[in-house]
Amino acid sequence: MRTSGFLCIVLHAHLPYIRHPEHDNFLEETWLFEAITETYIPLLDMFERLVHDSVDFRITISLSPTLVEMFHDPLLRQRYTHYLGKMIAFTEQELSRTKGDIHFEPVVTMYHERFRRILHLYEDVYKRDLVSVFKSLSGTGKIELITTAATHAFLPILSHHPQAVRAQILIGAEQHRENFGGKPRGMWLPECGYIPGVDALLTEAGINYFFVDTHGILHGEPTPGFGASLPVRCPSGAVAFGRDNQSAKQVWSSIEGYPGDFWYREFYRDIGFDLDLDSLKPYLHPDGLRTFTGLKYYRITGKTHNKKPYERERAVKKAAEHAHHFLQSRGNQIQYLRGRLGIKPVITAPYDAELFGHWWFEGPDWLDALFRIMHREQKNFRMITPSEYLEEVAAGRSDLQASQPSISSWGEKGYSEVWVNETNDYVYRHLFKAADRMVLLADTFPQSEGILRRAINQAARELLLAQQSDWTFIMKNRTATGYAKERFEEHIRRFTRLYDSIISGNISATWLREVEERDRIFKNISYSVFRSKP
Repeated sequence: MRTSGFLCIVLHAHLPYIRHPEHDNFLEETWLFEAITETYIPLLDMFERLVHDSVDFRITISLSPTLVEMFHDPLLRQRYTHYLGKMIAFTEQELSRTKGDIHFEPVVTMYHERFRRILHLYEDVYKRDLVSVFKSLSGTGKIELITTAATHAFLPILSHHPQAVRAQILIGAEQHRENFGGKPRGMWLPECGYIPGVDALLTEAGINYFFVDTHGILHGEPTPGFGASLPVRCPSGAVAFGRDNQSAKQVWSSIEGYPGDFWYREFYRDIGFDLDLDSLKPYLHPDGLRTFTGLKYYRITGKTHNKKPYERERAVKKAAEHAHHFLQSRGNQIQYLRGRLGIKPVITAPYDAELFGHWWFEGPDWLDALFRIMHREQKNFRMITPSEYLEEVAAGRSDLQASQPSISSWGEKGYSEVWVNETNDYVYRHLFKAADRMVLLADTFPQSEGILRRAINQAARELLLAQQSDWTFIMKNRTATGYAKERFEEHIRRFTRLYDSIISGNISATWLREVEERDRIFKNISYSVFRSKP
C-alpha cells in the first residue's frame, strides 16, 4: 500500500541524579532500581527480541545525561545487583506464603521468574553496562538515540541567563557524544519546555530537531497552516516536531487511555502496604517505613477498593488488542489528514519512558505487539525517526512549515506553572544569583589548572545539579518534598562555599575531594561553557 503518512514514536528516559555514598541504604536510590527493573531492562530485552526476530521497527529514545551517569556509576551498579538479590529473596518468601493459592501463587511466580531473568540479563548478558546495550541497538538503525539538557533543567525560566541554558545544552550534547560515539541529531527539551531563542542555541550545538507540545506549534508566528501534522522549521534552522493530541490521550490518560483498562495491573495496590510488618521488615528501609515494593498482585478491576487478582495472560492479550486499536486509529487519522490537508502527515507520539513498565506494567507488551503488528500487516503509513524524516522525506523541500513556535511546555496548563508557583518559587532567586556567579568565575578565570580548576568545575556541577527540574516538580506535587528541598538547598550551599573559597583563594583540598566524590557527575566537564563570550 502507498504510504500516506508517518508515525514517530518517542520515549523520554530520565531520572534525577541521586547517589548517596554517605549512606549504606538510601530510599530515593530505589527510584533508579525500580526504573531499571520495570522499564529499562524490559525495554532492552524487548528490543533485542525484535531485532533477533528481524522485525522492522522504528523508535526514538532520549536518554538524559543524569540517567546515563547513574547507569555508569560503579556504586549504583553494585547496589542495584544487591537490590535484585533482595527482591528474589522476597519473592521466594512470598512463594512459600502463597503456595497452593490458585489466585496469587501464579502472580508471585511471575515476579520471581521476572527478577531472576532481569538479574541474569544485567549480570551475565549486559555485564552491568546498559549504556553499551543502548548503543549497540542504535547501530541497528531501528532505534535513534538522542539526548536532553545536562541535568534536565526547565529552560524557559533559565532563559534569563542564556549562558546557563547554553551550558545545559552543550554539556548534554557532549555527554551524548562521549557515550554514544557521535553528536546527537535531536534533543528533548526538558518537560518540552520551549521559549523562542532556545532553538538558536540548539543549532549552535549541532542539534537538528527537538519536540514541543501541540500548542507550541499552533500558537506559532505565523500560524502553521498544517498545525502539528507537519514539523516546523524555526528561523534558526532547527526543526520542531509537535506532539499529537489524539495519540497522546490514548496512551497517557489513566481515565480515557489504555493504561486504565480493568485487566491491567493496579499500580497503587502494593504488598508493601498489605503485608504485616514482620514479613516485610527484611525488605524495607532500615527505618521501617512502609513503601512500595514493586510487588503488586491485583488488577485495576474497576472503581472499587475490592480489587481482583492480576491475571498476566489476560493482561498481555488486552495489550495486543490495544496495540491493534492504536494502529487502526493512527491509520484512520492519517488517512483523514491526508485527504483534508493534501499532505503526508507526521504523527509525533512522545511519552515518558517510565510509563512503559513502571506506571503501565503492560506498556512494553503493548509496544512489542505494536511493532510486530506493523511488521506483519500492511498499513497506509510507516514508522519513522525524526532524522529519517528530515533526510528522506523533507530533504530539499521548501514547503516545510516555517514558523516561530511559542513559549510552551507539556506540563499542567501548558506553560511554566508547574515549575514556578508558591510551593517552589523561592528557588529561582538562588539559581539566578548562582548563575551570575558561575559566569563571573568562568570569565575571571578563563585559564586555570590544579585545585583551582577542579574547584570551578565542581562549582559548575553543583549549579547544574541545583537546576534539575525534578526538584521544583516534586515540590509542586508534594510527594518527596522534604528530600527535593534538601537536595536543592545542599547543592546551592556547596556552590556558594566553592564560590567563596575560589574568590578568596582559600580552597580546602580535603572538602573539595569530599564533594567531588559525592557529586561526581560529568567527569570531563569544562566550566568554560559558562563564559559570557564563548
